Amino acid sequence: MVPGEQVNGGSKRRSTHPDAYLWLERMAGKGWTVPTWPEEYGGAGLDKDHFVVLVEELQRIQARPPLLGMGVTMLGPTLLEYGTHAQKLKHLPAIARGEVAWCQGYSEPGAGSDLAGLQTKAEDKGDHYLINGAKIWTSGANHADWMFALVRTNPKAPKHQGISFLLLSMDSPGVETKPIVMLNGSSPFCQTFLTDVKVPKEDLVHEVDKGWAVGKRLLQHERSGLAALANGTHAGPMERIKPALTLPKLAQSYLSAGEAIEAKLRQDIVVNEMLRDALGLTQKRAVEESQANTPGAATSIFKYVEAEYVKAQLELQLQIRGHQGVGWEGQGFSGEELAMARLWLEAKSISIAGGSNEVQLNIIAKRVLGLPD
Repeated sequence: MVPGEQVNGGSKRRSTHPDAYLWLERMAGKGWTVPTWPEEYGGAGLDKDHFVVLVEELQRIQARPPLLGMGVTMLGPTLLEYGTHAQKLKHLPAIARGEVAWCQGYSEPGAGSDLAGLQTKAEDKGDHYLINGAKIWTSGANHADWMFALVRTNPKAPKHQGISFLLLSMDSPGVETKPIVMLNGSSPFCQTFLTDVKVPKEDLVHEVDKGWAVGKRLLQHERSGLAALANGTHAGPMERIKPALTLPKLAQSYLSAGEAIEAKLRQDIVVNEMLRDALGLTQKRAVEESQANTPGAATSIFKYVEAEYVKAQLELQLQIRGHQGVGWEGQGFSGEELAMARLWLEAKSISIAGGSNEVQLNIIAKRVLGLPD
């Protein structure tokens, strides 16, 4: 994918490539930005088998996904399952056309991996809720039009109850975002402050105090919904870390003519590429075998394995490049060397973001393998 070409929806962060929007318009016109969604909500109504064929054909011609972002991969599939017809009509077609960008209001300064410990409160004011609190690690909040958020509507209820799932406009009075500058010098994350933010009752998804089930389902779509699984290595971190050359050719390019790649490095590259291929094949099989839009608790396997693959692959790139792999800026480094050095730093967080490795392993142990607590 050409840098800057990705489209995540909305108007606050635009692609620098005009052709990206022509591609989006053509694909949205066919319902192919969200192929499995019903036609009345902006999709093409494709069944699973036809969806797989479409994805395979797009990958065969090396076409990138026309539209990414949390609206497509996370909120949309969740609304299809839990939203009212009015909510679907209001939000889904706009998502499918790439008109809005969404962010996630889950983690809080005191509730990260222990998400159910969230304290952002929503008070019932008759025709609306009044929201007060703070969210953190809200990716792209400063570019988003809307947020889906978990809030506490009943502080007296047990920990995993009394939580509701709300949709709120980022242009609402009382919403403030502050980017968090990370180790790699960029600001993909924000802290979001919510002060007396009014949210109409019609923007409550599912039932009051029963948002935990909605929130968990959304995370399953994030990790391994049909779109995420089918795109495999063609989107997200798996796409971003790809060097221009394969790892064996990259390693050879940093050696003198006739010099062989060291045996241990060859072995590490083979193991890493086998892990990538195994993950891709397993993702493809999960799509083909799924009876619904997401395979359930097993999604944690994909999240965990992808995180470990990404970190290991970037470590290999660093090992191959040596001191050329740790450049921050300057003319002595190529554009790819600089970009991958920053990705190497950023990737330290991938086993935490979107659910830590420890949480994923707990889910796998309890809900996939059936091990006792």
